[in-house]
Amino acid sequence: MKKLSFLHIDWKSILWPDTSFLEIIVRGSVMYIAIFTLLRIVLKRQAGTLGITDLLLITLIADASQNAMAGEYKSVPDGIVLVSTIIFWNYAFDWLSYKFAWFQRMIEAPPLQLIRHGKFLRRNMRQELITEEDLMGQLRAQGVDDVTKVKAAYIEGDGRISVIENQVKHHQNEKRKGT
Repeated sequence: MKKLSFLHIDWKSILWPDTSFLEIIVRGSVMYIAIFTLLRIVLKRQAGTLGITDLLLITLIADASQNAMAGEYKSVPDGIVLVSTIIFWNYAFDWLSYKFAWFQRMIEAPPLQLIRHGKFLRRNMRQELITEEDLMGQLRAQGVDDVTKVKAAYIEGDGRISVIENQVKHHQNEKRKGT
């Protein structure tokens, strides 16, 4: 009869680090900053959605960078230190952008106007690779069916579209209500 297999687990290889924690921290830090920079410079903001291609890209980046970050680590502590390092950098960037306006301007894209007084700003749309159809879809999602009703629309740093409608609409509604 075969002995129970869980008794033959190599607990040392699971619980004892294979790589020095300092090396894992350095690898994780370099890869986080490099990937963050590449994504910030190369990728454009998306119009408020996370598509299947975005998910695929992130998955491929994670897979491609795995060995560069940690080599061939196998122990649980190695993985925990690497994940903790990446979470640390994410928190640190958020904290720095909260504390220092110059850092926030450096890592977060400012709002970009896409519509002004009912007219598309095609140069800005082209810069963000947003088609008229995409923008109209975002307007419809916010209850606006006609671009001429829009005083201004912006793509925010996180990719959401914010819309400011003309005041005429509100005055017409007030007149209908009798105020």
